[in-house]
Amino acid sequence: MIEFISQAWPWYVSGPMIALVMFLLLWFGGNFGVSSTLRGACAMCGVGDKIPFFDYDWKSQIWNMIFVLGAVIGGFIASNYLANPNDLALSVDTIEDLSALGISFDGGLAPESLFSWESLFTLKGFLVLVVGGFLIGFGTRWAGGCTSGHAISGLSNLQLPSLIAVVGFFIGGLVMTFLIFPFIFN
Repeated sequence: MIEFISQAWPWYVSGPMIALVMFLLLWFGGNFGVSSTLRGACAMCGVGDKIPFFDYDWKSQIWNMIFVLGAVIGGFIASNYLANPNDLALSVDTIEDLSALGISFDGGLAPESLFSWESLFTLKGFLVLVVGGFLIGFGTRWAGGCTSGHAISGLSNLQLPSLIAVVGFFIGGLVMTFLIFPFIFN
């Protein structure tokens, strides 16, 4: 059973499962999005008494917070009990491109040369981790949701703002990959 769970699932299994979840959300009037759970957590802690943005009925989104909690717990279980770090198959071209930027592939999802405490105290590490994290949070709030919320839920609901946001996310990813990232690491 563990071998079955820990393997990568093909698109024809995971895709219909996502479609089923989206159908159920549409049926019951829910919206999927991970970034909104931070707002819910702040509202749950009483921040809404001081900041009007957090003053809303967070109890209506409790299922979403439970989903995110389950994703965190599931990620912990998967990374500590199911994952084999030697199973990550990365393209040779990607490894060469990263190497040209001075980033060594160490077999993990997050290269230690970028995502470590030592890296945080360098200019490049600070830009990637702190400034990049701030920009992601700002962009998520400005776009009215995160990539999963817009790309999965918003597009399923045929919302034009979600289509615009997804196109913006894609363009931003291309700009980061081909212009900003090489500028920072060369």
